[in-house]
Amino acid sequence: MASTELDKADLEILRLLQKDASLTNKEIAFKIRKSIATVHDRVRRLKEQGYIQRVVAILDRRKINRSLIAFSHVLLNDHTAETLSAFEREVSKFPEVMECYQMTGTFDFILRIATSDIDTYHDFYRNKLATLPNITTVQSFFVLSETKSDTAYPL
Repeated sequence: MASTELDKADLEILRLLQKDASLTNKEIAFKIRKSIATVHDRVRRLKEQGYIQRVVAILDRRKINRSLIAFSHVLLNDHTAETLSAFEREVSKFPEVMECYQMTGTFDFILRIATSDIDTYHDFYRNKLATLPNITTVQSFFVLSETKSDTAYPL
């Protein structure tokens, strides 16, 4: 379905849902002063058009034993489309890899990796990441503290 321009009400619905996706259509309708049916139709349309890709719960990583976060920069020795796609496909299978971005600059990819501790990261690195073909360099940086972590885009 083709995307349409978002109006003020659409943007406000998206703002509200980014902050709290558990809001009911009734609660959203009250906040934006629209009918429940209107909000229902708009939310459905926003999902169909891909503005809302999925609705998730954001967990406290420390409470689920994923307190170590590493950002790993990966350089490949080959840059063919096949090699890049193969790396993306394989690294996406690892549950420790939370995000994978192909980058410009010195490194080809940046991975955000979540593990319970440094020993678990070491095991992941040695037995999973380092086994992938065409990796030249992996440089990892470990998070000491988190000042800001937001999932909501400004609209």
